[in-house]
Amino acid sequence: MSAFKSDFLRILSERGFVHQTSDDAGLDKLFATETVSAYIGFDPTAPSLHAGGLIQIMMLYWMQQTGHRPVALMGGGTGMVGDPSFKDEARKLMTVDTIQQNIDSIKKVFSNYLNFGDGPRDALMVNNADWLRPLNYLEFLRDVGQHFSVNRMLSFDSVKLRLDREHSLSFLEFNYMILQAYDFVELSKRYGVRLQMGGSDQWGNIVNGIDLGHRMGTQQLYALTSPLLTTSSGAKMGKSLNGAVWLNADMLSAYDFWQYWRNTEDADVERFLKLYTTLPMDEIARLGKLGGSEINDAKKVLATEVTALLHGREAAEQAAETARKTFEEGAFADTLPTVEIGKDELQAGIGLLSLLVRAGLATSNGEARRHVQGGAVRVNDEPVSDERRAVNAADLTADDVVKLSLGKKKHILVRPA
Repeated sequence: MSAFKSDFLRILSERGFVHQTSDDAGLDKLFATETVSAYIGFDPTAPSLHAGGLIQIMMLYWMQQTGHRPVALMGGGTGMVGDPSFKDEARKLMTVDTIQQNIDSIKKVFSNYLNFGDGPRDALMVNNADWLRPLNYLEFLRDVGQHFSVNRMLSFDSVKLRLDREHSLSFLEFNYMILQAYDFVELSKRYGVRLQMGGSDQWGNIVNGIDLGHRMGTQQLYALTSPLLTTSSGAKMGKSLNGAVWLNADMLSAYDFWQYWRNTEDADVERFLKLYTTLPMDEIARLGKLGGSEINDAKKVLATEVTALLHGREAAEQAAETARKTFEEGAFADTLPTVEIGKDELQAGIGLLSLLVRAGLATSNGEARRHVQGGAVRVNDEPVSDERRAVNAADLTADDVVKLSLGKKKHILVRPA
């Protein structure tokens, strides 16, 4: 379909969110004529989502901005089973308490993007444990299981991948796609949900839900998937050299989050501005045309805008200013990430390699040693080549900190505690 008429699908399409829909014309007409409820499911496998999940949150954001009702579904029930999609091995099973703790922690992020409430366009957050945990197994097999063809389920890419590689696929995981399809039916009946959105790897699961809904008497249901994103160099979104780029501030500082986006590859800047910010398209087009060293200005705008949505405008601008002071003035900025070391330990001296590990600039002494040998480590902006060097109280500056740097972009302040 060349052009969508509804505001929601037009915005999603021009910003690059749409990979596939089950019915372009039908879905467009629905959004143009009704207030639509649509959902995306989120797995509570950790206390925070990471940047790879931001594309889904932004889809819910644009739903609400165009007058519709977004539904964030927390997988408190399905989380007890685990999504096998495109995984080589089964997820580790979590306890009910761990799942609930993760959900409570994940919830904090959504209120930065969505307005929750009881109104027709207010966002909802629901937990599929509410209907999955009380299910009677025999009744579920009879009423829902009868509608599923094992032959068809075996044909899904997510299942074939595991079987082709001769990896085990447990009966527990095989049930996941039935449960996800049932979620769609329950959400349709309980909240009038008409659309499920997700990454393109979820297409088979979503279409399963549409088919089950048809067989169980729901209204016509729809699917919309977004492209699975990687960076231009092929790296997975939401992963950095130091691990996952978490969305919760207690797991990753606003400054480190800002830095992740500031380090975007040149070829990704315009695409990421469309997906992850709310800037107008003409402004994005202007920024996308910047070349040479000016592309760095566009990257700073990207970093600040994405960080402002998640952490607030003040935190984003503080992160930008911290970076400016650190990189352009060479000054120490109080808002740099810090690691505290006991005064006695610092007085006695701590090995540089172990300090790099404790500061999160390396994952092991061996990696830290390679950084030092490669000339990437500086203490108080002075290059260090001796891997046996100790950092002690004599290194404290007038600000009572030691600045530890890896390369040009990673800095940690070591403070005596």
